[in-house]
Order: sequence, then structure tokens, then C-alpha cells
Amino acid sequence: MVGRDKYTRSRAGGVDWRVTLAEVNTIHNSGLPRMALKMATGSGKTVVMCMLIAWQSLNKFHAPHDARFSNRFLVVTPGITIRDRLKVLQPGDPDNYYDMRGLVPPDLRLPLNSASIFIVNYHQFMPRDSKEIKGIASGTRKLLLAGKTSDPFKETQQAVVSRILKSLPGKGDIVVLNDEAHHCYQPRDIDEKIDAEAKEANADAKVWFKGIVALRKHAKLKSVYDLSATPFYLSGSGWSEGLIFPWTVCDFSLMDAIESGIVKVPRLPVDDDAAGDQVSYLHLYDQIKDDPSWPKTVKGAPKSPAEWVIPAALEGALRSLYKSYERAYESWERTLKDQGEPPPVMIVVAPNTVASKLLYDWIAGYELTDGDQTRHVAGALDLFSNVEKEQPIARPRTVIIDSKQLESEKPMTDDFKKAAAAEIEAFKKEYRVQRGSAEDVTDSDLLREVMNTVGKKGKLGEQVHCVVSVSMLTEGWDANTVTHILGVRPFRSQLLCEQVVGRGLRRRDYSIDEETGFFGAEYSNVYGIPFSFIPGDAPTIDPKPLDPPTRVQSLDDRAHLAIDFPLVGGYRIEMPEARLVFDPVDADALTIGGATVPSWVQNEGIVGETERIEGIKEIREQEIAFNVASRVLKSFFTSQGDARPWLFPQLVEITKEWLAAKLHIETGYSIGYLSLAEPQQLAAEAIYNAISRLEDQESRRKLIRPILRNPSEGSTGGVWFDTRKKTFETTHSHVSHVTLDGKDGNTWEHRIAQVCEHLVAEGLITSYAKNDHLGFTIPYVHKGRSDEYWPDFLLRLAPVEGEDFSRTLIVEVSGSQKSPGPTKEKARTARDSWCAAVNNHGGFGRWGYTELGKAEVDDAENELRVRIDQLRKDAPIIGDPDLLSSRLLAGMARFTED
Repeated sequence: MVGRDKYTRSRAGGVDWRVTLAEVNTIHNSGLPRMALKMATGSGKTVVMCMLIAWQSLNKFHAPHDARFSNRFLVVTPGITIRDRLKVLQPGDPDNYYDMRGLVPPDLRLPLNSASIFIVNYHQFMPRDSKEIKGIASGTRKLLLAGKTSDPFKETQQAVVSRILKSLPGKGDIVVLNDEAHHCYQPRDIDEKIDAEAKEANADAKVWFKGIVALRKHAKLKSVYDLSATPFYLSGSGWSEGLIFPWTVCDFSLMDAIESGIVKVPRLPVDDDAAGDQVSYLHLYDQIKDDPSWPKTVKGAPKSPAEWVIPAALEGALRSLYKSYERAYESWERTLKDQGEPPPVMIVVAPNTVASKLLYDWIAGYELTDGDQTRHVAGALDLFSNVEKEQPIARPRTVIIDSKQLESEKPMTDDFKKAAAAEIEAFKKEYRVQRGSAEDVTDSDLLREVMNTVGKKGKLGEQVHCVVSVSMLTEGWDANTVTHILGVRPFRSQLLCEQVVGRGLRRRDYSIDEETGFFGAEYSNVYGIPFSFIPGDAPTIDPKPLDPPTRVQSLDDRAHLAIDFPLVGGYRIEMPEARLVFDPVDADALTIGGATVPSWVQNEGIVGETERIEGIKEIREQEIAFNVASRVLKSFFTSQGDARPWLFPQLVEITKEWLAAKLHIETGYSIGYLSLAEPQQLAAEAIYNAISRLEDQESRRKLIRPILRNPSEGSTGGVWFDTRKKTFETTHSHVSHVTLDGKDGNTWEHRIAQVCEHLVAEGLITSYAKNDHLGFTIPYVHKGRSDEYWPDFLLRLAPVEGEDFSRTLIVEVSGSQKSPGPTKEKARTARDSWCAAVNNHGGFGRWGYTELGKAEVDDAENELRVRIDQLRKDAPIIGDPDLLSSRLLAGMARFTED
């Protein structure tokens, strides 16, 4: 025991650390007596809390009148997961750490029971509605609150404190222990724009912080101990991002924990054979964030998981990490399965419900409705699939979890409840088997039980192999079976990186290796989380003042210069059932090599063994040909559910011909790359685009028709917006300005606008407009995903004598900075599909498409004259001859004769 006569003040270098703490607490914590202990995940924060409680309460028992000690403890947590897990702090709990870890000598064990401990999640600091207002309609409540600055129907701060302290018996001072205390801080109000995520974090921090302030005001607060692996200020807090809490008194970092061997060693990708400066699977989100197949909103997501063409980099990362998981699983089967130990676990962290549901369906399988038939499709990764032999398995191997929703004790949102419906029902059945009934358990309780028991023997989550998390997995989620983590979201700070990596750091085995006398090495393989063990601060740059905006609008006095255009939503091809002919000369080639996804990845930790993971499996060419041909049939020869399976044998032979003529495989790579969805789709598009001839030329008349939207026509007449882009003021356009893309204004677009003004003056065209806020789009398909393309300019040609229809030229200014794949497909679709379909329709005049590169822009005066003359003569710029009607082909023939 510490007696008053033996207590001496601790000083370092002549400085009393308590004075220093008081000073920083005055600045940062409104004078709250806080001290923080920084301890890496898995290094024993719970044990330290037990020791603090034991030290305080046993000294209080020995010297009940000594004001330095207390036996009343309020433990505050960020969520109910940690709240429930910290029951081990209670001396009376059957699994308490004081007995299990031998923290207290036997002669002091009984006095420890005098400690009064209450564990609460910070949400309890939120004022609740009073009994009088419950059941009152929201409209009535608003009337009652009219003109009032405070809500009399909510608890006061004193009432909140009284409610909480009812569960904390005793009369002495209170010691607060904040677990994961980086969530508790006082945000500083500064004139700074912050995102929604930062605003939410600040709001939560205020609730927690103000709760402790109220405790000090309305009760007796002795001290506050903060425990966290990452006690840093976040971006948006008003303090410097990454600033360690100044009231931190010790720092046991992740590096210390790794060197001590008390946590797993995280292994991150350090090298691969892909082209580029970055290691592909370390910076995974950068590889996929701009991919058209990566869903950013609900509207942008495919209607069915079967339609999703998963980005190649993401699929490569999943399959590569899964290969490593397979090795860990095989090791578990050999050494631990017979001992009743749970299997290893892989975590996938997604940014939102939309992306997580697509990932979950791809990994675990999904239900697919095809007409009146419903079937179950197996997941892409066998050990994670929840479907076998087209039937869902009884106990899901993969679960989807929104830990943020489950932690708040609020009802689940409808979209997440829908996403998790299948696993909820499966686990309800398992719950009934284990406990007899599931009537009293809510869906949230059930998923929370699954989440909290992943890797726990005899529990609901014991046999879970993969967890797809909608948001960051909760701190305190202490599964020690995690061996693999995939981050598929932006990580804006090293704090977030360390928090997610920390979910895979808890050791499974603490037995001593007899040969070395140390713990054996354990590893956690991590993709997609650019974690740096030595973080650095990036310099801040003062924002540049904004220029005043320019109003861009349609001018009423120029209504005669208006340009109308069709609004096309898609295309319909009328194709006779004649034999397909493949022309390999015009087919696009595909190269498998260093510019594709890596064929191998090397993972390394700070210490210990490295692991090389081979990423692409070997597949027979025959299987590849069948898979690619199936995708061609599904993507291009099926319209509104009207499949034509009799074309499949022809497509297989055509695919084999394309593989032999157009697929180039660099040394060290294999054809297995085409097993990935995205490159497989590229191959399918290349093959389809080269199927342009039918044997019987007379019977082959393949026509393309537009699928019009509602309304079916747009105009330059509705433009009205402000812009801070560079602009060019017009004279002969219905729209007042041409907006110039790019930071300093696109000089090529400026040049085209100037030339158009000259062409109007010469009488070659009547008007023109930049396609900005017009709503003029061209639908196209690239890598299996439907998208829309906005060409740069519309030029309305001067009327041709004897014609009763207009002619319009679409002009695209193509720079080298544009991605060649989508750019090429946009141009092909615009010319060969959109123009052909609209011209076949006949109701919107005659349309042509042209693309101008640097050389053409430099000589735009002559080049545009040539294109205008070509459109007047119905040259091939009006569409693919194979898709045009005979009426239009006749005009094209005249152009050829000329």
C-alpha cells in the first residue's frame, strides 16, 4: 500500500508533470483532470484498466480517509461492443481479469470486491425525453416548443448525471476511465469547411466530452484516465491533424508492440510486377475509385449483382489475398481444427452500403431472379461462399455488418436490413438451435451477437470466415482469428490506417516457443491500407481566393440560333439470323503483361518472414474461350431477356480465332488473366466490335434504331448556370459563353469556338454551342458498364438547297490526357451507333460525328470545312455503313463516287 508518509512528488528535470498536465488540460479540456495512456492495440489496455481499478480501490480500502484514492469507477466506452466486453473489469464477473490474469494477490482479493464499477457507452450522456412528452405527436411538440431556446421536455444535464449515477452506488469521488478515448475531445470552432464524416465525429466527441464536464459539475470527479492506441486529433477537429493529445503521459506504440512480440506482425504489399510507380494492392482505392464500374451512389450501382463487372484491380486484390487465406485455412485444418479452434477470418472494409453489398454478393453469392425462376448463385471465393450446389448453406461463412449502426443501439436502416436479410434469417435458425427460441431477440441484437462472437468457440460467429464491413470495424472488436484485411475505401490519415490494421493484430497463441524462449511469429496480411509506421505531416497551403463567377445563359434575342437534338437512352439492333463472320483484321488486340494487374505480390512486415502470393491461376485455353464467348452472348446478343443460345457455338469458334490472332502474352504471364471479369469484358467487346459482316449481304441488312427518352428532344434554350471556369464570350451562339474546361482554360476548345464564329460569318454554319449543361449525351458501354458521354460541340450547318431537314455536326476535341480505352469506345459509339440510329430514325435531321486531335485543332479552319463538306455529302461520318438504312447508303455511295 502507499502510505501518505511514503508518498513523494514525482518530478522529471525539475518539472512537476502535474503542473504541465493542468496547463494543457486548461487549454484543451476546460480544466478536466485528464491523463492519457497510449497503448497499441492488443498490448493490454484492459489489463491496465484492471490494475488502475485495483490500485485505487485497494488503497482506498486500506486508507478510507485518504482523498487521493477512490473506489467508485465510471468506465465510458464508444459503443456497446466494448461495453459488453469490459464486464471483465467487474471483480464479481466469472471471467474477471483479476483472477484470470493473477493481477491481485490472494490476501487482497476480498477487499477488491468493495470497488463500485459501472460501465456505460457514451450515448447514455445524451439527454432523453421526459415521460410527459412520450407519445405526443411531433407537430404538437413543435407547437409547445415555439419560441423556447431550450427543450423543457428533455433531461437536464443534472438529470442525465443522476440517471447514470443511480447504477454507481457509493458517495465518494468518481474516477472515470475512457476506453478508446480518441473519440472524446473538445472540438475547436474555426472557420474551416469539413466533410460530413468529420462533422459527425465532432458531434459524437462533444456528447462524450460534455457528459464528463456535467459529471464534474453535478458530482465529485477525482480524475480521468484516457486509454487509446491512437490518441490523436482528427482532421476537422479544429486542432492540427495527427497532433497527439497533449495530456498523454506514456506511449507504447505499435512498433514497440511488434518488437516485443505481443501482437501480430502486419505484412503489407511492398513489391509486385505491375507497371507503375505505386504498389498496386497497397494503394488499392486509388486504382479503382475512378473506374466506371465502381459504384459511388445507389443510382450508379447495377440493378443486379450479376451485371456488375468488378474492376480488375479489385478482383485481382481479392483473389490474391484469398490465395494467401487458403494457405492459412489449410494450416488451420492441419493443426487447429481438431482442437476445436475457430477458422481464420478475413475482413473486407467498404466505404458504404452500396459498395459493401456488391462486394458481399460477389464474395458470398446471391439470389438471382430470371423470369419466373429464382436460383442461388455461388460466390466467387469458395471458402467464403454462402451457396453450395445452388442452395444457401445453413450457417453463413460470410457476413455483412454495419458496425456503426450496431454500436449506436439505433434501429437498422432499411437498406442495410435488406442487404443482410439472408444472413439474419440463417442466424436466427442457428440461434434457435443453441438457445431454444429467437422470439425475444431483435435483428440488431442478432447481428451484434454474430459480430461480437466471430472467432469465439461455441458462439454464433464461431464459423464465420469473412466479414464485409460497411464502415470501420469497431474498436474493441477483439477477434484474434483475423489473418487477412482488405481495405476498399479512402484512408485520409494514418490514424484511420492504424485503427483498421489494429483489427488484425491480436495474437491467437501466447505460448512460449521452447527453442527461442519467445512467442512464435504470427502475421496479418493487409491489402489496400497505405499504413506507414513512421507518419509524416504534409505542409498546409493557404487557399487561393475565388474569382467571381460568370453567368452562362441562353439569350432570348438569339432564339433563332437554337439547336435542337434528340435525347437517346440506348440502341436497338434489328439483326437477321444469318451466320456471323469475324474479321480479325479490325479487331482490337489485348496484351497480358506488366500493365495489367500483378501476377504476384510480395508482403513484408517490419520483422519476420515474407510471403509471396501468386495472384493469377492457370486455366486451360478452352475454358477461357467458353467463358469469353458466354460473356459476348450475354452482353451483346441478349436484348430485353431475349437470349439466342444457338449463336454460342459460332461465338466459341470466333473467340478461339481472336485468342490466336489478337491476344499477346508477355513472358512470365498466363492466359488466366482473362478469368478476371474486367479484362474478360474487354475481350468480349473487342470480339463483338469485329463481328460486322454477315455472309448473305442482301439478307444481312442489320439496322440500328434509337431508344428515345421521355421527353425525346432537348434544346440549347434552357441553359442558365454560373461558372468559375475560363470562358469565351460568343456572338453567333444561342448560349452566351463557351466554358473552357481545365484549370487555366482549354486552349483547344477556345480555338474551336473562335473558328466557329468565323464559319458562321462565312455562311457555312448557322450557329454552334458548347455542350455544357445542355443535357446532350451519348450512351455507350465500356468494360460491360453502361455510361454516358458528353461531346464538346454541336455545329448546325447552313441549309442545303432542296433539303427540308437540318444537318448537325458533333465535334469532339480529344486530348492525349484522356483515357484511350473509354475515349476510343465513345468515338466509335458516337459515330457508328448514335449517328446511325438517329439518322435511321429520320425525324431529327442528318447528324455526323468527328474527332479533332492536336494537329486537326491547329488547322481547324480547314479541318472543319472538310468535315462540314463530308456531312453535306453523307460521308461515313454519319454512321457505320453496316447499320444504316438503304436510303442513307445511297447518299454515301454518291460521296464515294465523288
